[in-house]
Amino acid sequence: MKILFIHQEFPGQFKHLAPALVREGHEVTAFRVGNQAPFDWQGVWVVSYQPAQGSTPGVHPWVRDFESKTIRAEACFRAALQLKAQGYTPDVVIAHPGWGESLFIKDVWPTTRMGIYCEFFYQPVGLDVGFDLEFSHVDLADVCRLRLKNLNNFLHFDVADAGVSPTRFQADTFMHSFRDRISVIHDGIDTQTIRPNDSVSISISTVSGQNVDLTRSDEVVTFVNRNLEPHRGYHVFMRALPKLLKARPKARVLLVGGTSVSYGAKPDENKYGNRSWHQIFVDEVRPQIPDADWARVHFLGNIPYPQFLALLQLSRVHVYLTYPFVLSWSLLEAMSSGCAIVASDTAPVREVITDDVTGRLVDFFDANRLAIEISGLLEDTHRAIRYGKTARAHAVANYDLQTVCLPAQMAWVEKLRT
Repeated sequence: MKILFIHQEFPGQFKHLAPALVREGHEVTAFRVGNQAPFDWQGVWVVSYQPAQGSTPGVHPWVRDFESKTIRAEACFRAALQLKAQGYTPDVVIAHPGWGESLFIKDVWPTTRMGIYCEFFYQPVGLDVGFDLEFSHVDLADVCRLRLKNLNNFLHFDVADAGVSPTRFQADTFMHSFRDRISVIHDGIDTQTIRPNDSVSISISTVSGQNVDLTRSDEVVTFVNRNLEPHRGYHVFMRALPKLLKARPKARVLLVGGTSVSYGAKPDENKYGNRSWHQIFVDEVRPQIPDADWARVHFLGNIPYPQFLALLQLSRVHVYLTYPFVLSWSLLEAMSSGCAIVASDTAPVREVITDDVTGRLVDFFDANRLAIEISGLLEDTHRAIRYGKTARAHAVANYDLQTVCLPAQMAWVEKLRT
């Protein structure tokens, strides 16, 4: 079978599936944005495409998102035409449509079956938009903007034969008219690699240049975001620190994440000046924290993946907070590592964390309760160990790459073919 993957940053969510299909003897090609010459990646022939232009200056802000998706879709369309001219026709296309690239692929190969990765369907109420009124107030203009932002999803519904979502929560954000075509199959967690390690130690540098050496004997609390921002509860975690650090004088708090924005809006310059979300909440809580306590808070920035895994293995308590939005891989990786987890009581988290079984759930906005729950698990090591063991067992049983997720993904591809 000839299979074409489309992902702006291939392999992305297909990093396990694409090589597995190669090992099964399929001919696998991939499109990704860039200007590199075609190259081989684990048996996948990767072809780059480059948009011919950027967004139009002054374009209406409600349509800027769709214009950028159309520009990328045209670039991918023309790359597909070149492959077609060379005699290539895929049996199956598997695309992440989030950036628009796959919009016109069925116009190139009308009989090819297409499956799409259904990550999120935007809604003006009930999900991330308007969830945190401290930073957003939804008006009718926002509703109009989101309707247009979903144009890309709607157009893909017309051409896609099937969809796949990593969680039930994410699948259920999509409209009922397409939801029946979506299979819930997670990308998969390598639970054999990501596992507890009682002998782990780490020597790591903070963004300020300080070197931190830690072992499992240290009282380590971890918090991980791609970028430190409100969508992932960074502000709530920071507001919990004064109480937490006072209650646990030996705790070391390690925060992983950059200072940019992955989700939601940048800080309002009129209100916050030219500061990142990271700095805004450092400035807010720092006056409440004595110097000796602040010395136990370590910002690590973005770290290499092996260090990230070691950090999870080291963690006594891992904190995960999120708006009702896409669930992070990092939560399942923390579960697989055997972490005791305190997480937000929001819909995507409730799918994997059962309160007082695989972790503790707290109201997203309750920083005081968050500090209490973290302190409680640091104090009650037996309960923390129990949560860690049940969390890992749940991750292995439901999200293991080799025994659960990859076989289901392979079956989905075979079904898509027919």
